[in-house]
Amino acid sequence: MTRIDAHHHIWRPISASAAAADLGPRRRAHRWLDEPDMAAVRRDFTLNDLARETAAAGIDRTILVQVLPETDETAEFLALAAGTDLVAGVVGWADLTSHRVADTLAALRAAPGGELLLGIRHLVQGERDPDWLNRSDVRRGLHAVAAAGLAYDLLTLPHQLPAAIAAVRALPEATFVLDHLSKPPIAWGELQPWASLIRQLAAQPNVFCKLSGMVTEAERGHWSASALRPYADVVLEAFGPQRVMFGSDWPVCLLAASYEEVVAVAEELTAGLTEAERSEVFGGTATRAYRLT
Repeated sequence: MTRIDAHHHIWRPISASAAAADLGPRRRAHRWLDEPDMAAVRRDFTLNDLARETAAAGIDRTILVQVLPETDETAEFLALAAGTDLVAGVVGWADLTSHRVADTLAALRAAPGGELLLGIRHLVQGERDPDWLNRSDVRRGLHAVAAAGLAYDLLTLPHQLPAAIAAVRALPEATFVLDHLSKPPIAWGELQPWASLIRQLAAQPNVFCKLSGMVTEAERGHWSASALRPYADVVLEAFGPQRVMFGSDWPVCLLAASYEEVVAVAEELTAGLTEAERSEVFGGTATRAYRLT
């Protein structure tokens, strides 16, 4: 079985040491890393760093996901992915609200490594309008993503799930992938209304879910498999293993756990599945959702 990590990032913030080797993506401003609680990951993270982690954890291939709302970053990620067997593809960024979004997607596809573009993502979690996904210009952009044969990663918070549910229902021809279980309040131990909304979303056959991002939603420094299990169980029951895929969310996960720990807890949370079902979570689902070859 090819084991896939369906969600990770790389970055080289401008604030990082100038003495670092000038390899990988060019330096960019990452203002979100300037927050005090981000100090542990306010440094360079490259594909070489990732390769050491995946080798130790038994992960064969990965999906590199955008960090910044910049098509230049996406183009650079595609070129980097084309130069390594580790990265199976890229989930990039494009301005969904632009009338030229279809042209942007075509240009990314024509760029070096463009054949590795698997999907598009926007940081919906940062939008103040909880109904942002239902805006007419956003819906037009989602149609363009679907027409291009790309998946769309949903990065939402629980209060934005009703809009996500409406968007998924309105675009049955599109493929959606929910990131990080929509960031449930694990630290508070609350399941509702998140669980009910997840079940409504999962009722739509064109949406998948990443088993990712849980350790950083738990109480910082005090997470455990038992604290994560109720949330993982909801997702596995609602979507079924055939629509759930593992993602590390490295290096963000390092705020709470090492790469190997994240892989290990995902294995523990899925230990009750059959071997075939675990194979789906750790590879098969990502292969289908992102149309990997």
